[in-house]
Amino acid sequence: MSALPPDQMHAMRTAAQRALHPVASLAERWEVLHRQVAELAALAQLAPEAPRADTGTFTSMLTEAQDWQRELAWQAIADIDAMMQPGLTALKVITARGRDASAPALALWREFHAAREAVLRVIKVAQTEAA
Repeated sequence: MSALPPDQMHAMRTAAQRALHPVASLAERWEVLHRQVAELAALAQLAPEAPRADTGTFTSMLTEAQDWQRELAWQAIADIDAMMQPGLTALKVITARGRDASAPALALWREFHAAREAVLRVIKVAQTEAA
């Protein structure tokens, strides 16, 4: 049993959760993934994406998001990273061997975009609920 009132306990738990996954760290990981996908687009022989103007928007959406949404976003970004790292490595090996890596690169590019949209949908729920 705690000597603190419930609202103070909730505030302490919320602060601890935010410390685990700070918004700035999530936004930084998001940007790193987008730099990797630019490299992936080149391997897939696609034109690079236009620079994303939603970095600030993503950060503000994270700021407005609830803890559970940030936690899901953190996990999803970690999952995307776990997909991208070995994928890019394999594609570089294929390319280094003089093979065409465009088809598998395109498949990975599509997986990235589907996963990115899922992250954005989870975070956008915060704005929908706030409205």
